[in-house]
Amino acid sequence: MGTFDPSHLLDVARAEALAGRAEGGVPIGAALFTVDGELLGRGHNRRVQDDDPSMHAETAAFRNAGRRRHYRDTVMVTTLSPCWYCSGLVRQFGISHVVIGEARTFSGGHDWLAEHGTGITVLDDPACIALMTEFIAARPDLWFEDIGVETP
Repeated sequence: MGTFDPSHLLDVARAEALAGRAEGGVPIGAALFTVDGELLGRGHNRRVQDDDPSMHAETAAFRNAGRRRHYRDTVMVTTLSPCWYCSGLVRQFGISHVVIGEARTFSGGHDWLAEHGTGITVLDDPACIALMTEFIAARPDLWFEDIGVETP
């Protein structure tokens, strides 16, 4: 990664998560940056809003970034540990680093990504933890749907 502070990059993803919450969706946000900190694309989970189960935050940020010859010089920043679907996107396109706001409420595929050479930074951000903790308590139906698990 470049010499910038990854917590500043998280501000963009966190703003996206708050936008998703305000729209009645799952409050997860993401952004794709160059390793030098240039914002390429940002987005939030829009599964509810678009009635599209594939519209995760990382997917939205990736799509909004547009085409590039390669992604080896990019960093995906996400408020929550990426699920297997989004971890596959990171691996498929060779995104070099993932900055994660928190992995307490959900631990997706970031360990797997690390095992395959992707740099991982988990910030354990209190605001991201609170956002997901409150959402899961208020909307367990949407949460379990989002992670592909039947409501217990």
